[in-house]
Amino acid sequence: MQEHTSTTSQPEEGAEKQAKGNAPLTARGEATRRRILDVAEEVFGEIGYYEASVSEITRRAKVAQGTFYIYFPTKRDIFAELVRDLSQQLRGALRQATAGSSGRLETERRGFKAFFSFVASHRGLYRIVQEAERVAPEAAQEYYQGISQGYIRGLRSAMSEGTVRDMEPEPLAYALMGIGHFVALRYLIWPADNQEEPAQIHDLPPEVFEPLMSFIEQGLAQPAHKDTPK
Repeated sequence: MQEHTSTTSQPEEGAEKQAKGNAPLTARGEATRRRILDVAEEVFGEIGYYEASVSEITRRAKVAQGTFYIYFPTKRDIFAELVRDLSQQLRGALRQATAGSSGRLETERRGFKAFFSFVASHRGLYRIVQEAERVAPEAAQEYYQGISQGYIRGLRSAMSEGTVRDMEPEPLAYALMGIGHFVALRYLIWPADNQEEPAQIHDLPPEVFEPLMSFIEQGLAQPAHKDTPK
């Protein structure tokens, strides 16, 4: 479905110039931009990119359409920026959760827990990122690469210290990301058995989380050295 526009929705000349820089100059402007992004997450997560409209975002955010265009020239621009923003939020949550970990295995446990909590709080994340693969593929790629780069560095560092088994860190990082992705999809996003709507679970159940972490920890741990036969 194409988005309908009118003369009242077009940015003013000054607003368009500021939109090109996409950088609010005041604290009030940053707060407005933040509110528009938060509402965009809600709208895109609920009804998807193609059904969403600038007018619906501005209506829920309680701002004029001219104000929207100060910060985002088009619907696609705010969608791509939202994907980048969600990536930054997720990475920030992971950094905060894993700060001060005693080792890589504890980092994995804290990181997975933080990831599942983030997904539970941002239920539109999956729909938004999946649609980004078609609407804004560069933003979708940045989303996954942004997460993987830090993951790869952390695994490589742990391997060099000898705290986890030595493997190629990049495919391992993506494999672990895939585990988190599909476990969250199954237990946090999809409807529960015999339910039409997704269950409002706020965290991964312990009976799912603990076996999962046991599997990951055993896979990463250094293999036990067997005594050489005499």
